Amino acid sequence: MEAAPLFSFGVITDIHYADAEDGYDFSGYRRRYYRQSLNLLQNAVEAWATETVPLTFVLQLGDSIDGLNARSGEAEGALEQVLAALGQLSVPVHHAWGNHEFYNFSRARLVHTGLNSRPAGAVAGPLARDCQAYHFSPAAQFRVVVLDAYDLSILGREPDSPRYQESLRLLREKNSNDNLNSPAGLKEPQFVEFNGGFSQGQLDWFNEVLKFSDETQEKVIVMGHLPIHPDASDRVCLAWNYEDALAVIHSHRCVVCFLAGHLHDGGYCLDSHRVHHLTLEGVIETPPESNAFGIIYVYEDKMILKGGGRISDRVMHF
Repeated sequence: MEAAPLFSFGVITDIHYADAEDGYDFSGYRRRYYRQSLNLLQNAVEAWATETVPLTFVLQLGDSIDGLNARSGEAEGALEQVLAALGQLSVPVHHAWGNHEFYNFSRARLVHTGLNSRPAGAVAGPLARDCQAYHFSPAAQFRVVVLDAYDLSILGREPDSPRYQESLRLLREKNSNDNLNSPAGLKEPQFVEFNGGFSQGQLDWFNEVLKFSDETQEKVIVMGHLPIHPDASDRVCLAWNYEDALAVIHSHRCVVCFLAGHLHDGGYCLDSHRVHHLTLEGVIETPPESNAFGIIYVYEDKMILKGGGRISDRVMHF
């Protein structure tokens, strides 16, 4: 009989809730179940809450509500409903911020919502005011790092801010299309407006966190909205400077897994440094009779994903 896990946690991504009739994705082919997504979130919450061994936390990987809410003026109400569902849990929920959060709210506003799961004082120095990256330790010898994949972005920032201007320069340098959401003809198709990247300050901070975890022989799970490995995503959904984030991870021994959303079909790869890259399937394109959530059980030598609905079971050895 296998020993009990050291800890376990729930995972879900791309809920995209809106009180709206079903629609389709930007390609016009993939059906999106806006109203139903709240019911699927509720299914996940009920499954997590009735686990025999209580979960330690939940990771919500971004795009909790859809950009449609900004057009209908219902962003606050939609977010309240998502947070109310998650609020039924008795464990912490850690949120990544995705592009749809920024279609609805400015970064300054998001800090004052329930989507701000960064503990007070969690980050010091230049990141303290302007970046949602932080880390926590759920159990001895394990650390979870939450990255801010829209630290570099023109979404959610004031146009006169230095970070907005820096991000716009980079985006226009890489994307010459009139429509900055179009990857047509780009050598690096991830450089579109609906993606973002990691500032040098965040990468330097990330490197220091991993250096500490190397020294203390911790295993590290990293999460962010955007995938950072081409083999676990299509190229259009990658973080702008995904190679820089990968380079930081690969310069250390401690990272065992990178969890992301954004690509609603999901993806997976084990990279050349034996880091698992798991991109989870999104709730929004999941039919009402199915589900899209998971529970990850963490052991000394592996993680076991027990999937619900579209999300498949998986064993990820360290």
